[in-house]
Amino acid sequence: MIYFSRGKNMKRILIVDDVEINRELLCNMLSDEYAVDMAADGEEALAMLEEERSETAAILLDLHMPKMDGFAVIRALKQKGWLNRIPVLIISSEHATQIENRCLEMGVSDFIHKPFEASIVRNRVHNVTELFACKNQLEQKVEEQEAALEKQHRIIEMQAEKLRESEPFNRLMMEYRAAIMEVETRLKVLNEEFSRMYNRNPFESIKSRLKTPESIYEKMARKGRQVTMENIREYLTDVAGLRVICSFPDDIYRLADLLIRQDDFILLREKDYIRNPKRNGYRSLHLILNIPIFLSHEKKYVKAEVQFRTIAMDFWASLEHKLKYKKDVANTEEIEGQLKACADSIEVLDYQMQDIRDKIDQSQDMDGADEAGGSGNI
Repeated sequence: MIYFSRGKNMKRILIVDDVEINRELLCNMLSDEYAVDMAADGEEALAMLEEERSETAAILLDLHMPKMDGFAVIRALKQKGWLNRIPVLIISSEHATQIENRCLEMGVSDFIHKPFEASIVRNRVHNVTELFACKNQLEQKVEEQEAALEKQHRIIEMQAEKLRESEPFNRLMMEYRAAIMEVETRLKVLNEEFSRMYNRNPFESIKSRLKTPESIYEKMARKGRQVTMENIREYLTDVAGLRVICSFPDDIYRLADLLIRQDDFILLREKDYIRNPKRNGYRSLHLILNIPIFLSHEKKYVKAEVQFRTIAMDFWASLEHKLKYKKDVANTEEIEGQLKACADSIEVLDYQMQDIRDKIDQSQDMDGADEAGGSGNI
């Protein structure tokens, strides 16, 4: 092993070649910019890396060496997980495409061909060391962020468990459950009335949910608020949530209007993503309501969010939710584009189906009028 040092802050380069003159040539080309270590075979190189791999910025590796050739060294680096952190440049007199492809498939970063040209050697070493330095810094930041998120998640879980054991919180959740039941009851009454009067139902199904303690903590943290019962009541509008699935867009607006007109329901805010869709194609009508609940000793109002969607848009939203919250999804941009196109197609289809329904209803009305007119003439 020969070691050249020109400064404490120099990056360290390891040259691995069984031919001494090759090691000396490369060392002379690089020693002005790098601290250079040299090894005469693969076994010696791996032994050096065991001690100094954290400081090694790149490896210049010959393929044909006694004891342990370059391919074996690459396999060992990969097995130890070092190849992801340290770039390998192959030094070789061969230009065979098959050999280069094999090296690249194994994870090699670049090639330096013999005879050596000083400017090319310096540039290629500089490029890969800078690239890997940026890559390693980015990976380190990601690891630090993941560790911070994991720590935050553990804190949220601990706090959420305390919430579950809190009597004031459980009573608050009971009130939100009561608000959900109140809205469900009003909607079911309207559904029953429509069924009797118009022989059809304005909605297909109702889904409801209470926000989990974990979700409450996360949302309150994003809002910069302490998690107290008063703050939950004041700053969260979707602890109690209902999703009403309708067949047609006009049923959404008709049903929402009837719900708002309940004399003891108070509309706080309306967000119409049907007439004004989100950029990703999301379409739904959101109502934030103050709902009266009747307890043993008092009547009080509780906030609830009611969302109205068509059947097709509910299916779309379910798929989009999986993309949004699932990690490591390949071709994300392509999928987002496809989802946006699907959302636009769904809007067209919803209104086409509504038009067909209207034509069927008009035809039935005309048949009924004809029958009534005929019976009057008898």
